[in-house]
Amino acid sequence: MRSNRFWAWLIFIAGALYFLVPLIATFEFSLRMRRGVYSFDAYASVFADPRFQATFTYSVVIGIVTIIVGILVVAPAVYFVRLRLPWLRPFMEFVTLLPLIIPALVLVFGYIRLYNSSSIIPFTSSALGTDILLTCAYVTLALPYMYRAIDTGMRTIDIRTLTEAAQILGATQLTIIGRIVLPNIIVAILSGAFLTFAIVIGEFTIASLLNRPAFGPYLVTVGTNRAYEPAALAIIAFIITWGAMGMIQLLTRFAPRTSPRTD
Repeated sequence: MRSNRFWAWLIFIAGALYFLVPLIATFEFSLRMRRGVYSFDAYASVFADPRFQATFTYSVVIGIVTIIVGILVVAPAVYFVRLRLPWLRPFMEFVTLLPLIIPALVLVFGYIRLYNSSSIIPFTSSALGTDILLTCAYVTLALPYMYRAIDTGMRTIDIRTLTEAAQILGATQLTIIGRIVLPNIIVAILSGAFLTFAIVIGEFTIASLLNRPAFGPYLVTVGTNRAYEPAALAIIAFIITWGAMGMIQLLTRFAPRTSPRTD
């Protein structure tokens, strides 16, 4: 037993050092902008940069829209598949895994090829259309995480009984989904939302190739022109991403403890 504990702690410490040492070194380097002393000048420079404010605000707005669209698409689909079309679940799981298999570079070139200014639906002919295309691309990227979060949430409640009871009382399908099902899986929805937000904030390839002023391309642009600000931005992006992950853990702690259903 002592030998097992020793090796378990050794592996844990090695993994923690592998993760923490580069992070600490990056943070330490970001404080060296003022020669001879540690300071937060790099962070002050980043926050004062109008491009940081503009790109971060843009990504936050796109992230919120992506979350809303993802919920509106995924939640009803999961509901109807679990309630009426259970034989379709393997196909749904396969389709939602495709964004993990298909590289983002291939995905965005396909979008540009299909929705360029000479196509039937010319999304890329205007800034608004390109923003819509970018949002759809982010919904696709986040689909594996949003789908599994909502599907897991619906597995913990008795959808069939809730639906039958609501139908007896005269509720429509829209009312059942919006006022009965979604409030019961709000923790799962928020988990998928935070994962989606983390993806949108750090994504570079699609936003760059669609030429949108997102936060990911800004990170790369600053990294090619400056020394200390990129390290500060890396720490800021790390805090945002892990803040989202921490919120998921916090929400999971307050989730209702029910036995998963297999129907």
